[in-house]
Amino acid sequence: MVEENLIFGMRAVIEALNAGKDIEKILLQKGLSNELYNQLRQALKGQTVPIQFVPPEKLKRVSDKNHQGVIAYLTEITYYNAEELLSQVFEKGKTPLLLILDRVTDVRNFGAIARSAECAGVDFIIIPSRGAAQINGDAIKTSAGALHRMKVCREDNLKTTIEQLKESGLQIVACHEKTDNLIYDADFTKPTAVIMGSEEDGISNEYLKRSDQQVKIPMTGKIASLNVSVATGIVLFEAVKQRL
Repeated sequence: MVEENLIFGMRAVIEALNAGKDIEKILLQKGLSNELYNQLRQALKGQTVPIQFVPPEKLKRVSDKNHQGVIAYLTEITYYNAEELLSQVFEKGKTPLLLILDRVTDVRNFGAIARSAECAGVDFIIIPSRGAAQINGDAIKTSAGALHRMKVCREDNLKTTIEQLKESGLQIVACHEKTDNLIYDADFTKPTAVIMGSEEDGISNEYLKRSDQQVKIPMTGKIASLNVSVATGIVLFEAVKQRL
């Protein structure tokens, strides 16, 4: 990441937070304890900014500037609030189609997913504030610019978010391979949020338990495994097909 996208120093980061700047993540030196550090922690209250506690060597590798134990990465997009966006979708008279990504950490996969989501008319993407891909220049490039158009929400607690979506009338459709139901069995003409999981672990059990339906993509080849960005595209365009 180029240095103009970094903020160094306690006061500078505090001011950025108080000014409402969108921050991708913060690297914080382990063991800090002083008045400025306490002010930083106060400024972070209620924020969904991921914090990584790291040794001084890690900060030095990022930059040799006087960082005072903290470096913040500015985001290259604006993050939105899921509840507010959903209200806007309903106000427009649209049938929501949302995408929830559980721990998709590969930057290029995320970019490719955003590209497919934008083409499929997804209203917005929801990611967790921790354990998600960093939305940087590589992600935006892979998305072919879709991330400048596709709204992304970063939520602290996906369990709570899923429950709120259900209370708002959305069905939660989880796509993974350990089920007998096919994507063609789901009714995507209803207000829907699709969950896709990480390639390593799939979808967390706590989210599967909260889903209304679990579906899989039929496969007849010997590998029987798809890249998550490809799988997401297939599921989303089944929804497009049903809604046309």
